[in-house]
Amino acid sequence: MCGLQGVSLRGAPESIDRQHVLATAKHFAAHGQPEGGRNSVPANIAERELHENYLKAFQAAVMDAGVGSVMASYNEINGMPVHANPWLLDEVLRGEWDFRGFIVSDGNGISQLEGLHHVADSKADAASKALKVGIDFELDTCYSSTLLSQVQAGLFPEALVDQATGRVLKAKFLLGLFDDPYADPAEAERVTNCAEHRSLAYKAATKSLVLLKNDGLLPLEMDKVKTLAVIGPNAAGLHLGGYSADPGHGASILEGIRQKVGERVWVLYAEGCKITRENFGWQGWHQDADAAPDLAEDECLIAKAVTTARKADVVLLVLGENETVCQEAWSETHLGDRDSLDLPGRQDELVRKVVETGVQVVVLRLNGRPLSVNYTAEHANALFEGWYLGQEGGTACADALFGDVNPGGKLPITFPRSVGQLPAYYNHKPSARRSYLWAEKTPLFPFGHGLSYTTFEYKNLHMTPAQIKPDGQAIVRVEVTNTGRRAGDEVVQLYIHDILTERVTRPVKELKGFRRITLQPGERQVVECMLNTEALSYLNERMVRVVEPGMFEVMVGTSSADVQTVQLKVEK
Repeated sequence: MCGLQGVSLRGAPESIDRQHVLATAKHFAAHGQPEGGRNSVPANIAERELHENYLKAFQAAVMDAGVGSVMASYNEINGMPVHANPWLLDEVLRGEWDFRGFIVSDGNGISQLEGLHHVADSKADAASKALKVGIDFELDTCYSSTLLSQVQAGLFPEALVDQATGRVLKAKFLLGLFDDPYADPAEAERVTNCAEHRSLAYKAATKSLVLLKNDGLLPLEMDKVKTLAVIGPNAAGLHLGGYSADPGHGASILEGIRQKVGERVWVLYAEGCKITRENFGWQGWHQDADAAPDLAEDECLIAKAVTTARKADVVLLVLGENETVCQEAWSETHLGDRDSLDLPGRQDELVRKVVETGVQVVVLRLNGRPLSVNYTAEHANALFEGWYLGQEGGTACADALFGDVNPGGKLPITFPRSVGQLPAYYNHKPSARRSYLWAEKTPLFPFGHGLSYTTFEYKNLHMTPAQIKPDGQAIVRVEVTNTGRRAGDEVVQLYIHDILTERVTRPVKELKGFRRITLQPGERQVVECMLNTEALSYLNERMVRVVEPGMFEVMVGTSSADVQTVQLKVEK
């Protein structure tokens, strides 16, 4: 939040300087796990789950970072559309968390109370319901077209309009818009794509790369790889994700590699196949994705890719999704959710045919959701998850491929083997993972997983003290040593498990802390994490936050599936 707003508004000077903007936390709330994974549909989640999982990030944004604005989400929660939900917006957000900023609607979110949710009989009724629960600013026309006449007719107090107006005006005063409403075009020209910002974009790309598999092929050595084939529908385009504008500068994966190797390595290129008929990049998020690739064209592209692969010492397959198949599905004419986690189009066929050439294969995926790429994970020599790497993604990828960057990212989500494993997350309840017929119940890649070009050893995990009172705290310490030959980053992860509770079930693991450290070859560092009341507590059957006496497993390791364990006792 501080990256957008600067210093926190809570307990800080009541202003935002000219180098920062007001931040908006969105979409509030539970918008990330709707029925069927579709945009705007209901999220029927129990209140305990909402507080313990879905609201935590928003609570931190409000109470710790002082975010200036919160946007209501399209969905309903337990039958109550968010844009007319007094419990969520008034009781929780403003009451429990003492939110002092303004609440903004999502685009057309208020009018959907009438047209989609059917809890309002008109746009005027929708506006009235939204204003009464505290939505101050609307991205629509319900307020502007109906509020004046409703106030004049005495349908609700003018004080409600004054209250909403005051919150919006306060934000404008914080931003200094009444003193100087104009941006400085010369300053905008100076900072856009300046060296400092491009360096930050490069750093973000290198830090977010996750190496999921490596049989020893990586990093590549230029004096051993004479010919490199870069193949795939995402190789030559710049992919930034949805809602992106022209960055003014950017390097695709293919461009980054060619700039990296110069004339030292012969770089071949083949598109391989299409994701959609036109392979849009950043500029395609507003396009419709219903134009399936032409089968005959794909046959030709795959054949050319196989021919290209046979000429190479190593193949880099750049696969995944483009911005048209992973975008906001805002209407039936602009869809963006899929009912499959397989690679779209004929990318799986492309992988198989390239692997069957016998050439060593590295796969880089650029995508906006976890994909179930079982064949690729089994047969590729190395596999990267790149998400959307941003404008310096090509440069970062090339440096990681040839070892000038040592990848150290970890998965912030679980990668399932199939869509049937959904929902897939590490902090599931004990009863949640009974097996399916003829299938493994373990994920393809677990939460927190990520490899490096070096190795790390964890030793001497211990707890001080090993026994505390319910309001006490303990320090977890572990020694981490770089046992390889390269400098590298490791993300040390801390999990807990409440072994026995009175009535309310607890997850098998809960992430309570992590720290990314950089170690030179042979270097050792002691990493410390604190466990206190907040970390050990949960909502009991009366929805009261408590720390129950008993035993806790405390786990520290390199992923949620690779940990060492000690025990902590909480006394009565």
